[in-house]
Parts: sequence; C-alpha cells; structure tokens
Amino acid sequence: MIYYLGLGSNLGAKSRNLAGAVRRLEDAGIRVVRTSSLYRTEPVDVSDQPWFLNAVVKTSSGLAPESLLERLQGIERAMGRVRTRPKGPRTIDLDILLAGRRTIRTERLTVPHPRLATRRFVLVPLAEIAPRAVHPGLRKSVESLRRAAPDRCRVRKLPAAPGFPAERPGRSRTVKEQIRRASTARSARRSSPRTRSGYDGAGEDGRLRSRPR
Repeated sequence: MIYYLGLGSNLGAKSRNLAGAVRRLEDAGIRVVRTSSLYRTEPVDVSDQPWFLNAVVKTSSGLAPESLLERLQGIERAMGRVRTRPKGPRTIDLDILLAGRRTIRTERLTVPHPRLATRRFVLVPLAEIAPRAVHPGLRKSVESLRRAAPDRCRVRKLPAAPGFPAERPGRSRTVKEQIRRASTARSARRSSPRTRSGYDGAGEDGRLRSRPR
C-alpha cells in the first residue's frame, strides 16, 4: 500500500533528525519512494516553542495501517521522543497522513490524519510531491486543500540540506543511494582543509547558516 507520512522535528539537529528518520524507515522495511523538500514552519496551537522542520515522504509497505503505526512509534521512541505535553516540542514526529484511498477510524488511528485539511505545514510539502492525491473523506485533491487551507502560519521552503535525501529535478535515485551520497559528501567536507561558502544546514533554531569564505 502507498502511505504518505508527515515528518517533523523542533528539537536538536532537526535536519539530521529527519534524515535519520528516513533511514530508519528504510531499515524497518518501509520503502521510501519519494521525499519532499524541507520546510521551516511556524508552530501551530502551541506558539511558545521552537519553529519546526517538516517534510513529507511517499512510502510503500505491505504493513497494515495499525502495524505501520506501531513501527513509526517505535522509531520515535528509538530517536528519543518524550511526550511531555500535547503538541509540544519533539525530537521527531511521524504521522500517517494518507493510506491509499482508505478511511480508517479506530481507537488508535484515524486516517486521513484528522487535521490534514487545515494544516499548511503538512499540505505544502505533501502538495509538492503528490498534488493530485485525493483526500478520501473530502474527495478533494491535496492541491485544492492547500489553496483553501485556513491556516496562515508561515511555511518556508529551505535549500537542500546535507544528509536529507530530497529529490532533485532530472534525477532518479533510490533514497538509500541519496543518503549514501549525502553522507559521503559530508565526510569529504569535514576532511577538507579549506572552507567554502554555502548552506550548512539548519541550526538549533532552524535558521540557515553559512560557512566563511
């Protein structure tokens, strides 16, 4: 089944947290088919916390939705997520946004995600990679939901981040290959005696940093 998953982090090395979550999905047997860009997003509902980095990934898995949920929660625990307060800061957050065209309502799981249609921090990266995907309950495309979303919180697309396997136009690589290449490039930069100007990832506050010339 095709699943679209939302990824978020607003604690620690956020871009590395998201890249690590993608690797753990692959290691858990959940094939990552496509990834969105990274987005720096304003907190919703609870504003007194750091801004988030968010992304969406398209995945393929033979797991049933509730079994997938268990895998995702296991990854969250392994990455140190501690649930201190609802909608509060978190090292990593993994949510099932869509499960094909299925509608699921159980005690543990609601799919599509109950706030999917109103949250720009999810709709913007989801529309980047799946604008024609359909919300089965509302029978509307993701792109139409993005345009109509009442949420006005700021969502800013970031340049490619070291280690995060966002797709680039004109290239077709597996996510594992993207991660391997990004890790190799990062190791090469660390071993180089010279520094170069350029994007150096998102820091603790999610802001862009530049290396000195």
